[in-house]
Amino acid sequence: MTATAIPRERRAESAALDFQTTETHVQTDPPEPSTVAAQRPAAMRFIMLTVLIDMMAIGVIVPPLPSLVGSFSASKADQAFGYSAVVFAFGIANFFGSPILGALSDRYGRRPVLLLGFCGLALNFFATALSTALWMLIAVRLVGGAMQANAAVANAYVADITPPEQRARRFGMLGAMFGLGFILGPALGGWLGDIDLHLPFFVAGSLALVNLVYGYFVLPESLPPERRHPFEWRKANPLTSLKALAQLKGVGLLVAVVACTGLAQFILYSTWVLYTTFKFGWTMRDNGASLAVVGLMSVLVQGVLLGRLLKRFSPQRLALIGLVSSTLAYALYGASTEGWMMYAVIVVNLLGFTVAASIQSIISSAADARTQGQTMGSVSSLNSLMAVGGPLIGPPLLAMVSDLPHGDWRIGAPFYVCAALQLAGLLLAWLHFRGARRARLAAQAAAGTNA
Repeated sequence: MTATAIPRERRAESAALDFQTTETHVQTDPPEPSTVAAQRPAAMRFIMLTVLIDMMAIGVIVPPLPSLVGSFSASKADQAFGYSAVVFAFGIANFFGSPILGALSDRYGRRPVLLLGFCGLALNFFATALSTALWMLIAVRLVGGAMQANAAVANAYVADITPPEQRARRFGMLGAMFGLGFILGPALGGWLGDIDLHLPFFVAGSLALVNLVYGYFVLPESLPPERRHPFEWRKANPLTSLKALAQLKGVGLLVAVVACTGLAQFILYSTWVLYTTFKFGWTMRDNGASLAVVGLMSVLVQGVLLGRLLKRFSPQRLALIGLVSSTLAYALYGASTEGWMMYAVIVVNLLGFTVAASIQSIISSAADARTQGQTMGSVSSLNSLMAVGGPLIGPPLLAMVSDLPHGDWRIGAPFYVCAALQLAGLLLAWLHFRGARRARLAAQAAAGTNA
């Protein structure tokens, strides 16, 4: 799975002044990423707070959503299959929607696309709370998935305002906000879900509306008009965007690495709450607490330790070390026989939280400044494709073992599949980095010979 509280009143006051200043710079100078970063010292704070609120809203619904599906189901197996359909609906809609929204952000700027995403989330959460049948949940998730590409656009926003050499650290800071949102969101969702099953969804919708208002009045635009380019439907096609990502110089096998690790993550995401409920008898509050610990570790690693780790290791080496750690973690999740063991694995898997930021920084650095939105949209689209596959594998596999007694190691079958996928990602990443190093040495040798 993958800080301190922000004093909003003081930040909002300074943000207004910074926003006015930065807008003046955008109109007078067509900047490169490094200049944008210097001219917009508050821009990173703005997007971090935006992501925090966004992830809180998403995190709130994680513990109660399987129970809401269960309220329309007659058995554990029906609940697992129903939850699979709900998660699949969001994933398939997001797969087609993300590259379109990413390309639109390259044409019209990041800010309006983010605002559209916040609006879509709010409608999604409120409609989910009011759903009275499984088909309604599926329909709502389809619409919500099509309108939401906040993660991809936020990553493009960070790439806009950050020079390439600082992107791994900045992506880590953004990842820390994801983690902080996942500390607060699931813990709040588990507590609210114990009071009323529908209450977390109303709270999540309200948080999305807060983000919409904050984004409208405070969040500055990161992409100046000089660096925008026309929207093309051909490039917004998800399959075309994936092909373009695979052909991006310096990426190569990393596309397959993102696919393997993404599929493993979405199998875990789509089964975590059901798995811990079936195997350990956890409640919504228990699941909220476990996800809060995941968020806490993400904040610690990506917000505090990542910068120090990058001083000692390159993003490539850090990605490999993280893949080793997460492969072992998935296997241990599946083999755990007591609930406390899950917490132990989360804490020990420190370096597993560095993988996404490391690989994302490598891919982002391979793209030029004008196509960051499209590139990050393609990465998001690939993850969305894995979000389609995850619920088709995890919950049905869990349904097959759902009648086994609590604590049975075989209930961990989805996590063993995750471990195998992560191991495949590790091997592919090692092959890619070894090939890139050989090519670089050969180019240096050729240059030396010519000289």
